[in-house]
Amino acid sequence: MPPLLPFFTTSSSGSPCASGRSALTCRMRCGDACSHDEPNTSDNEYFGDVASTLSRRGLLRTGAVVSVAGIAAGASLGTAGAAAAAPATTAAGLGSRRPGRGEGDGRGLDFVPVEPNTLDALTAPPGYAQAVVMAWGDPLFKGVPAFDVDKQTPAAQRKQFGFNNDFLGLLPLGRGQHLMVVNHEYTTEQMMHRGYDAANPTRDQVEIGWAAHGLSVVVVEEERGTGNLRPVVGHRLNRRLHTQSEFELTGPVAGHALVRTKADPRGRTALGTLNNCGGGLTPWGTWLTAEENFNQYFANGSTVTDPTTLARLKRYGAANATTERKWERFDDRFDLAKEPNEINRFGWIVEVDPYDPTAAPKKRTALGRFKHEAAEPFITDDGRVAMYMGDDERFDYLYKFVSDGKVARGNDANARRRNRDLLDHGTLFVARFLGNSSQAEIDGTGALPSDGAFDGAGVWVPLVNGTTSYVKGMTAEEVLLFTRQAADVVGATKMDRPEDVQPHPRTGKVYVALTNNANRGAAGQAVADEANPRSANKHGHVLELSELGDDAAANAFTWNLLLVCGDPKDPNTYWGGFDPRRVSPISCPDNLAFDPDGNLWISTDGNALGSNDGLFAVPLEGSKRGQVKQFLTVPAGAETCGPWIDEDRVMVCVQHPGEKNGATVENPASQWPDGPGSIPRPGVVAVWPKRR
Repeated sequence: MPPLLPFFTTSSSGSPCASGRSALTCRMRCGDACSHDEPNTSDNEYFGDVASTLSRRGLLRTGAVVSVAGIAAGASLGTAGAAAAAPATTAAGLGSRRPGRGEGDGRGLDFVPVEPNTLDALTAPPGYAQAVVMAWGDPLFKGVPAFDVDKQTPAAQRKQFGFNNDFLGLLPLGRGQHLMVVNHEYTTEQMMHRGYDAANPTRDQVEIGWAAHGLSVVVVEEERGTGNLRPVVGHRLNRRLHTQSEFELTGPVAGHALVRTKADPRGRTALGTLNNCGGGLTPWGTWLTAEENFNQYFANGSTVTDPTTLARLKRYGAANATTERKWERFDDRFDLAKEPNEINRFGWIVEVDPYDPTAAPKKRTALGRFKHEAAEPFITDDGRVAMYMGDDERFDYLYKFVSDGKVARGNDANARRRNRDLLDHGTLFVARFLGNSSQAEIDGTGALPSDGAFDGAGVWVPLVNGTTSYVKGMTAEEVLLFTRQAADVVGATKMDRPEDVQPHPRTGKVYVALTNNANRGAAGQAVADEANPRSANKHGHVLELSELGDDAAANAFTWNLLLVCGDPKDPNTYWGGFDPRRVSPISCPDNLAFDPDGNLWISTDGNALGSNDGLFAVPLEGSKRGQVKQFLTVPAGAETCGPWIDEDRVMVCVQHPGEKNGATVENPASQWPDGPGSIPRPGVVAVWPKRR
């Protein structure tokens, strides 16, 4: 059995962030965001006391919001709420409540939990087999060379599986085949090139990095008698999209002056997609991919003198001088002094049709621009689509987009054609949380208030619909381009790094992974509140949100904290009411997914308890609600991404294995997945129960 580890160990990673990430990961993944001041300097108040006042007025009661309009008025939310209200008539849900076998009561979770460990291996429960489906450098097309670290070329990498895979999804093809869609978030050049000089990268190294970013579409087929999937090299639907691929800007911002560049004076065709983190799959069969820490790729923001432009850059963390990868030396579009608008063409949700390798991916500007972690859909009661999105930065916000049009049924080519403009028209909202306990009861330790729960209500504050802005002093296009600043204006609630946001496919309840926030409660920063109840929050929490009337189009919601993560021995953790002596320790929740039985699965990023990151499952209903069980751990230095759970297998993306301080090609810190004498390669893994 792997060794048990002490909890609450002090990280030796040298990283300034709350988690167990290495400083190398911080630099390469997010531009060392945690070592810089938070971009959000707004002064949004805590609403626990406001909520108590509203409760006394009869507007907020246990488990329900009685008057959305009253809450909006009482909390001074502005006058735009009526414009965004759902229509009075409703129709059948078009799959908004998909059938399932269970309510997330623990059915299907009869595995033996994996113990915390620091092994350089993917560790699964007893009785399970595993295999690598695909890893960095594997060819997608015939005639492409097999991976060789010393024989890399930009041309080869454009046809090979990219680096640092993150989001993972499967779409059906039939006859045992699936379309596997994967994001490639970022590159770590020190671990990709022998003799890499970070101060002086070569053009080939930079162009390999351009090609290793982006997206992969790969046809995979089921392996008979196992849960493994094998790539079909050379399939006509295989596709690589990278930093030089053409993407179409759509929606209200397309063509705006602030997205026009010398190379694209019409402002409608962007090259590439950057830092793609989480994602989502739509009911009509397309793939949504999120552009997250795009700011780190753009140099010379510090040279900007116009105060409005500089404030916008700072709010997105882009007022830097040089960049880690030095791309600005090889392409002027990454130099803000030369191309000030190029950065505005990143930070969007991108929609890809994986069934059509000729279709240009579309950057959907109606969904707003920020550091998107993911976009996850749910069908409203009247047949529209709601998209839930988190902005992954300390003290940033939770968003929802609701389309104007209804979803055309099906997930075939005809449905994709009929829904092709659906995400270009709708209302973008930001969340404002109302706790039902007074501020005096939220002391920052994580101790429950007197009512025995962290819970309350909230409202979705409308920001923009089409060419109509609901934010004073900002045009509709400005709201979409600089969504963070718009949300500041309306007083959105500052959250502890909202990452993946997943609506339950049957119940419609929405689950939000709040990864951590070391600066909560620090001098000059927002104090703990009921939705973010711990100061110096290094372990994170998971929030459960129920829309008013169980309708994703609602303007208001109730919420509670399902998990307050950390060491179960700490009395200030919380496990949905379950006995903490019978749970696996979990730290830094990141990506979320559901299995066919309705259980929630959670992957972690930067475990601050001393163990490798892992994948966990938790029932949501019944006597086992809150019983967190660890299903796997990933190799040394890696992060658990994905994940994907179906009837036959569990899949994860093993991102940045061996990414530890000082790691290089010459001095690897992991030998996963190829074994002794090899360098680490990020990859996709399938795990399945052995035949008994």
